[in-house]
Amino acid sequence: METKKLGFGLMRLPLIDEYDQGSIDMVKFTSMVDEYIKNGFTYFDTAYPYHNGNSEIAFREAVVKRYPRDAYTITDKLPMFMINEKSQIPKIFNEQLIKCGVEYFDYYWLHGIGDQTYLLSEEMGAFEFIKEKKSEGKIKHIGFSFHDSAEVLDKILTNHPEMEYVQLQINYIDWEDDIVQSKKCYEVAKKHNKTVIVMEPIKGGSLANISPDAENLFKEENSQLSTASWAIRYAASLDNVMVVLSGMSNNEQLQDNISYMKEFQLLNEREEKIIEKAGAIIKSSIAIPCTSCHYCTENCPKNIAIPECFSIYNNLKRFGSLQLNFSLVCYENLKEKHRNASECIECKQCENVCPQHLPITTYLKEIANELELYE
Repeated sequence: METKKLGFGLMRLPLIDEYDQGSIDMVKFTSMVDEYIKNGFTYFDTAYPYHNGNSEIAFREAVVKRYPRDAYTITDKLPMFMINEKSQIPKIFNEQLIKCGVEYFDYYWLHGIGDQTYLLSEEMGAFEFIKEKKSEGKIKHIGFSFHDSAEVLDKILTNHPEMEYVQLQINYIDWEDDIVQSKKCYEVAKKHNKTVIVMEPIKGGSLANISPDAENLFKEENSQLSTASWAIRYAASLDNVMVVLSGMSNNEQLQDNISYMKEFQLLNEREEKIIEKAGAIIKSSIAIPCTSCHYCTENCPKNIAIPECFSIYNNLKRFGSLQLNFSLVCYENLKEKHRNASECIECKQCENVCPQHLPITTYLKEIANELELYE
């Protein structure tokens, strides 16, 4: 099967209730699936915790039950950050096959591997498990998604040359970042001759809504291309990248992605320089580099809408006092189903699972001081 470079990430699907991650709008999602497949795209990516566990089921209903098995590929992941006992691994894997409605996974990753989850994966025999399932035909290709330093990645790939793929966070903001280390990790993957799948090319949507100065650079070069397109093409233009995932939330985003990825063209040298200039401007305007992955909210004891709080705060910082009233209204609306940022008890479970390694509890204090001052 020929794989076009745009992958459908099932992490930010359309919702019936914007504050309830589990409320997937199946009518809209199904329509998006039809358009995606009609245009020759095949790669779907899901995971056990996405959309409060409903992402895999949504994939089954919208894709598996409606298309032949050779019309798509599916990637799923073993959530090592949720594993406490070895017996959980086969149980979760079998549950995922049922939820997705498939007899095998085309691609299956160890999910969110870093230094600590790597040690856990070794202890729990996770690498051996996915190798075994591959030999049984339950998995076609094995690998892992990764959030840590290039040094740790090098260690894992040295110890496990059988891993075929690595899923990395790559975008033009994180390329030279000292924490995310996109470039360094990418170079390690190339050194080990591993194919790369790209996640977070738009950094959770933040590279689709950038500062006006940066956006003008893109529009002056090509007024027809969306801001998001520059970010996805940046990642897709890298050697060794097979697929770039996009977590599409509506048909407009899907149509935009299709418009330039159906017949993908590499960035030219001039475009690369424009992205470099825009990136420098953007870095100075993002207060909290959150990607809205929602890993932090899975077990929050106070049910704080952390990514939503960060989004409101970033909007306020980006546009200043002109957005104050709007930001306050948005923050007030969160109270219908969630607790205030000030109610954080600093248990730091959120920080332990954050792929961006953000000091979340510190940011929540800043947000409380800024937005709860007016209550």
